[in-house]
Amino acid sequence: MGMEEKGVGNGLERAALDFVGNSKNKYRRMDSDLEELDVVSEYEANSIRKTNTRKYVMASAVFASLNSVLLGYDVGVMSGAIIFIKEDLKISDVQIEVLVGILSIISLLGSLAGGKTSDAIGRKWTMALAAGVFQTGAAIMALAPNFGVLLTGRLLAGIGIGFGVMIAPVYIAEIAPAVARGSLTSFPEIFINFGILLGYISNYAFSAFPAHINWRIMLGVGILPSIFIGGALLVIPESPRWLVMQNRIDEAKVVLSKTIENEEEIQQRLADIQQAAGASNPENQESRAVWQELLRPTPAVQKMLIAGCGIQIFQQITGIDTVVYYSPTIFKDAGINSNTELLAATVAVGFTKTFSILIAIFLIDHLGRKPLLYVSTIGMTVCLLGLSLSLSLLGHESIGIRLAMLFVCGNVAFFSVGIGPICWVLSSEIFPLRLRAQASGLGAVGSRVSSGLISMSFLSVTRAITFAGTFFAFAVISSLAVLFVYKCVPETKGKSLEEIEAMFNDDRELPQPEMELADTACLVPKEQS
Repeated sequence: MGMEEKGVGNGLERAALDFVGNSKNKYRRMDSDLEELDVVSEYEANSIRKTNTRKYVMASAVFASLNSVLLGYDVGVMSGAIIFIKEDLKISDVQIEVLVGILSIISLLGSLAGGKTSDAIGRKWTMALAAGVFQTGAAIMALAPNFGVLLTGRLLAGIGIGFGVMIAPVYIAEIAPAVARGSLTSFPEIFINFGILLGYISNYAFSAFPAHINWRIMLGVGILPSIFIGGALLVIPESPRWLVMQNRIDEAKVVLSKTIENEEEIQQRLADIQQAAGASNPENQESRAVWQELLRPTPAVQKMLIAGCGIQIFQQITGIDTVVYYSPTIFKDAGINSNTELLAATVAVGFTKTFSILIAIFLIDHLGRKPLLYVSTIGMTVCLLGLSLSLSLLGHESIGIRLAMLFVCGNVAFFSVGIGPICWVLSSEIFPLRLRAQASGLGAVGSRVSSGLISMSFLSVTRAITFAGTFFAFAVISSLAVLFVYKCVPETKGKSLEEIEAMFNDDRELPQPEMELADTACLVPKEQS
């Protein structure tokens, strides 16, 4: 009995211990499950916040880029509208050239004034100003009774476009987190091409109306994107950098919290902006020194200026704006007589150009800058030469018309996949931080002035040496662009600021190279998973 009692007692004790042990294990598992749930909940919350910030930044970048649609639309729509403007208002080829080319030059003035304006009233309201000025210009053009009024409206539209094109990349760069800034700042270039396509489609859609009405509708439709911009201003925030400059720190922090998901990064970004804003007076003194350095450049800076400004000028003097503005006129010279067919062929050019710029965005960081520039400039040379030969030898023949369309589409495709977007990328990469803004501005001046001069002289040159001769000249210039890329343009893919600067200094000892936040990422050891 004693043994049984003992055995029973031991059994009960073991059962009790097992019960307690199992209970503890159960409680431990429940605690563990709660901890896992907390981790999962925190992970899901972070994922949701990350998704929301990406959507918010993306929406802000898209809405800001609508200003670039205005430029693209104006360029595209004018190519077809001039056919009917010339017929309705009885204006000369010289007046057409002035009407087309003046936009590039006057938009430059808007861009130059945009810097001070955006500092005074803010990035967001500079976009509103740009939309308002463009709306006024577009309305005047649509209602113009004569060439003088039409030109006045185009001047206003050009100023509005200049403001908008200048402020879009600035706003996006200031609103976007560092990890997404590169891809987001390419949006304006994409939207310019999208605007060109919309302009071509508008030409085709309204070409059936009488000549005294259709071009007015075409130009008037350009008001619609600026109306969307007005609505976008109710959605997008002000630039956090401008808010800090106005000492509106709390508002800046709210904006940063919507665009950056990491709290530590928000605080760091805010501190960096405050530090930059607090150094405004020294920046003015440095700006004067920068212009002295650009006017009296060292050998290294001289090479940078040749590469950066040269590629922007070659972008325009190879004749891309003449193809975009005058493609219906070119196709007419090739043998297409129907206005509807002319504009339908132009729509094909617009689709080709828009699709090609999307290809460039995907390839630029994979293949590198220089390979794409070679493909672009060589391809453009072949297409321009082919267009010249088809116009001179096969003009007004069925095969000649098809070849002319093929070569025009090929030319805009090769342009958009290489030299079109890459010239802007190079301008932001090859100059040191202290020179970048002013040096890029010089390149933009060269680009806009070259575009204006080429566009304003195209028809006069074609009358002197024919369309075939003009495009042969562009082919020669494009072949020189190939040599320029080979001799003067370095490959900057994957290189830091110091490495790029060293290339221009021929690896000689450098004076304290500058380092940007993005370049320091490689110095931070990665966490071992």
